[in-house]
Amino acid sequence: MISIAAVIKRRLMAVQEFTFLSFRAVGNLFRPPVYWNDVLVQMDIIGVGSLPITLLTGFFTGAVLALQMYKTLTTFGQISLTGQLVALSLVRELGPTLTSLMVAGRCAAGMASELGSMLVSEQIDAMRALGTDPIKKLVTPRLLATVVMLPLLTIVSDFVGLCGGFTVALFIIRMNPVAYWTTAYQALTYSDVFQGLLKPFVFAFIVALVGCYYGLNTRGGTQGVGRATTEAVVSASVLILTANFFLTRILL
Repeated sequence: MISIAAVIKRRLMAVQEFTFLSFRAVGNLFRPPVYWNDVLVQMDIIGVGSLPITLLTGFFTGAVLALQMYKTLTTFGQISLTGQLVALSLVRELGPTLTSLMVAGRCAAGMASELGSMLVSEQIDAMRALGTDPIKKLVTPRLLATVVMLPLLTIVSDFVGLCGGFTVALFIIRMNPVAYWTTAYQALTYSDVFQGLLKPFVFAFIVALVGCYYGLNTRGGTQGVGRATTEAVVSASVLILTANFFLTRILL
């Protein structure tokens, strides 16, 4: 039977290994060489590949927000505030968080499974034998690509979400389109935009580093790859929601 002390020790060791991996991956950004070809490939996989699910998530999130706000605001006779509430909710919270969760589900799992398969098939050991640092070659390009692409995906998601809310406001609520966009634009301040762009920047580190960590610590052959993939998605999602709470508390 595994003792509580052994479980705690294993968790602390995992935190230590994750911290070392994070510092090495970030430190490699400032040391040559930088594998730009790998960075561009990962930007295509993470950014362009995640675009369809980002568009769908953003559009229907904005549409649902507009419907829910309309039902509530009708009670107070303030339907004209629909655009304002949709814009604030999307830019501050739902846009960054939902986009990051979608990217975590797609990309963190992909990183864990890809690196886990390379570890199981001993490709990473061969890389070390040839004198190549696996952290610099495999982790740092994924980290850099995620940090660049996730804020851009969030911007796209926010805009598409506003368009989704506008679609509902125009065809279901029968709201004046000029009033919707005017209130949405006037409601946003620089602090709201800054908060909405800082969060995906932080979440990008979580998505990339968690996915790579579980991939590089895969154990147990092909079954271990599946287990690492599942753990990467769950851990990244939980960390994103936790970090979102603390970031909101600090920024507000």
